[in-house]
Amino acid sequence: MPEIFKKPTLSKHLIVTYALAVVLLVCVWFYEWKLGLPLTVLLALSFFYSIVTEQRMQDKTEEYISTMSHRVKKVGEEALLEMPIGIVLYSENYQIEWTTPYMNRFAEDTLVGVPLDDLSEALIPAIKDEKNEVWITLDDYDFLTVIKKEERLLYLFDRTKQLEIQNLYNEEQTVLAIIFLDNYEEMTQNLDDTAKSQINSRVTAQLNEWSRQKGLYLKRTSQERFLAVLNHRILRDLEKGKFEILDEIRGLITDQNIPITLSIGVGAGGQSLPELGELAQSSLDLALGRGGDQVAIKGEGGKVRFYGGKTNPMEKRTRVRARVISHALKELVKQSEQVLIMGHKAPDMDSIGAAIGILKIAEANDTVGHIVLDKQDIHTGVSKLTTAIQADEELWEQFISPEEALDRVTKNTLVVVVDTHKPVLVAEEKLLSKSEHVVVIDHHRRAEEFIEKPTLVYMEPYASSTAELVTELLDYQPKKLRLSTLEASALLAGIIVDTKSFTLRTGSRTFDAASNLRSKGADTVLVQRFMKEDLDTYVKRAHLIEHTEIYREGIAISTAEPGQVFGPVVIAQAADTLLTMDGVSASFVISEREDGRIGISARSLGQVNVQVIMEKMNGGGHLTNAATQIADKTVQEAKAELQRIVEEYVEGRNEE
Repeated sequence: MPEIFKKPTLSKHLIVTYALAVVLLVCVWFYEWKLGLPLTVLLALSFFYSIVTEQRMQDKTEEYISTMSHRVKKVGEEALLEMPIGIVLYSENYQIEWTTPYMNRFAEDTLVGVPLDDLSEALIPAIKDEKNEVWITLDDYDFLTVIKKEERLLYLFDRTKQLEIQNLYNEEQTVLAIIFLDNYEEMTQNLDDTAKSQINSRVTAQLNEWSRQKGLYLKRTSQERFLAVLNHRILRDLEKGKFEILDEIRGLITDQNIPITLSIGVGAGGQSLPELGELAQSSLDLALGRGGDQVAIKGEGGKVRFYGGKTNPMEKRTRVRARVISHALKELVKQSEQVLIMGHKAPDMDSIGAAIGILKIAEANDTVGHIVLDKQDIHTGVSKLTTAIQADEELWEQFISPEEALDRVTKNTLVVVVDTHKPVLVAEEKLLSKSEHVVVIDHHRRAEEFIEKPTLVYMEPYASSTAELVTELLDYQPKKLRLSTLEASALLAGIIVDTKSFTLRTGSRTFDAASNLRSKGADTVLVQRFMKEDLDTYVKRAHLIEHTEIYREGIAISTAEPGQVFGPVVIAQAADTLLTMDGVSASFVISEREDGRIGISARSLGQVNVQVIMEKMNGGGHLTNAATQIADKTVQEAKAELQRIVEEYVEGRNEE
């Protein structure tokens, strides 16, 4: 039997057509059989032809589908096995069960049966953490791995070229830097034009040679300022070399034996040139606020990085800035309905003395002033001073609690912060947001964390103490200002304590301020009474010193025993005492504090920058005097972290 009759098939429209034809044919046969006979033959032939044609079309279609299915199946198999995408199936215990041949290039034999950890240690943690993607590296290739946890399936996409292009793009991003000669004005104020020209030539030649070697563009914009244009690749190389240009310029000693120092502010990561310029200027302000002779690098939304800062900031030789600040402060005081002055938490002599000085400025300008002091936060180091203040009823009435200050403050209140610039350290942080005008007076090197949008800032890291700065401001206030013996002695005590009796961070201006206070009635005997300590404090300090070890040459670390609690003053005094020992150039004292945190007090003679070390532990201070507080760690854990940071610091310094 022919194939056509084994599986006759017709489309629906043909069946309908033939059905109608049959009906018409029956009618023809009924009326005229002679005509119906040939029509029947024609219909039969047409029906046969239609079946044959439909069958041929169906056979061709089936053949096409069969061929296409085979091709698609073959292409799918080849794509799965040949295309450059890694596919990995793994078992419940993270063993590789199957991979595409593409993955065999990363194994000597086969990856089947190998734990996922052998492929990459990042895979199993990412799977357990319910991550959808993770980056891994195999034989210098970077893969974006898509995780299908339910199917226990991994897709590995090679993104090596993409990352190379992205890294190249990032490296070529523009970076702006502003270079500033810190002490140009002081160096050249007494020089003739020839000497100034020689200094300019030496500095410019050194900087031009540096820029040529490093591949950056340098343009002098004024006598003491340069603009540098570079990219991230050059910046990375400069950071790797710790900005050695700072040391090279510092080596250019002038005829007056004054070293030249640079401060550099770098703006990186901004999306536009104006943003980069703002970041660079902000970084330069930060570097100068920390004392100069250093580099500050600020990226958009990133953490600031610092380099340099190895030397003590040089004392300025002009009082112009002090006079300008004093006059600006006087105008702010006059325009305010009241002045609220506060120092830092756990206030010391410098904080209280400086606050009293600002209080006298408010009084001299006929403005009500109050000092914010938490009476529960007074430690033994200032207890004798506060006791003497309490005996002076008129002065003591000007001291109010933080709660009372919050009740008094208004938008037209002037808030003056002394001896700190970090919001978290002030006596009452809420006061900063309740007033439209905030003044910051401080002698510490500026940290990244700073009070937002202050109206006036007077930060001089070269100064010995905030009391010294405030004493200079008093000279330019109305002549009716008078200091009592107690008030002058409090200011002098702040200077003496912060300079360790005029031995550290002491310049000519420090002695001028002390002499000025002495002429205003400061009593040195009274100051000594303020500074006297009881026997118990002495014994505690001696106990801390007893547990001292020399970690590295010249670096002493003392740790209190677990469970022993010492106040910040005792810790600081122990660090000061260790610094007087023969062979000790830097000291660190670690102890538990009453607030449950771990306190670290750091001191140095200048060879070790303890500020940089403490900043890495979220602290801060000066090059020779710094501290930090650490939460959620034991004394031994804090000591281990300190030793690691000191090790990095020493190794980094040795590489320079």
